[in-house]
Amino acid sequence: MLKKSSRNIIKKSQPLGWVLEPDAKTLMKLQGFAVPDNILTNSFEKANQFMEDSDSPVVVKAVSKKILHKTEQRAVVTDLTSSSHLKKEMARLLKLEGCENVLVEQMVEGVELIIGAKNDFQFGPVVVFGIGGTSVEIYNDTAIRMAPLRENDVLSMVESLKAKAILFGHRGKPGINMKILTRLIVDFSLLLMDFQDDMESIDLNPVICTKNRCIIADARIILQNKPL
Repeated sequence: MLKKSSRNIIKKSQPLGWVLEPDAKTLMKLQGFAVPDNILTNSFEKANQFMEDSDSPVVVKAVSKKILHKTEQRAVVTDLTSSSHLKKEMARLLKLEGCENVLVEQMVEGVELIIGAKNDFQFGPVVVFGIGGTSVEIYNDTAIRMAPLRENDVLSMVESLKAKAILFGHRGKPGINMKILTRLIVDFSLLLMDFQDDMESIDLNPVICTKNRCIIADARIILQNKPL
């Protein structure tokens, strides 16, 4: 069931028609899903302190009501480790249209997957799962099932992927924790059932999985058009 705080995020986002990434991440975290440690700020000093306290490089993203597709606007910078580079990129991002803050996150590495959903007018919420990252549209290696899902449904989706070997370990690279991934997808499908009257689509891409965890590195939620 959607928590009250999650409902408040949806209500706040309705006039925009979609949920800003920091709010989408907060919504996912409220529902028990893992997201990277992050800070939302327009202060270089705070962003720099966050980077220095992190045990990994950071990712910086523009947060703007005018920018839905960040990659097309060069609104995402990855693998930042130096203060000078961070300062330069923050200054550039804050000049993008509508950008008042940036989201600074710990960078996560692992197998990049996509977990998504569409609210089909005939079947209701359907879950999309497959190989993710920036090349998802090129490889088009995904599986679709109607929500809600059970564990066997998730395993069936995994087995249908052409690149499923990546999930179990390939060419010396470790596989991912299938138990954690399965639980994530099942719980995500249950969330959709509570969310179906509000959402048009959800893209969690990438969800980065390792042998220890699965973390939602990016989240985009498109809301249904509703009369005011």
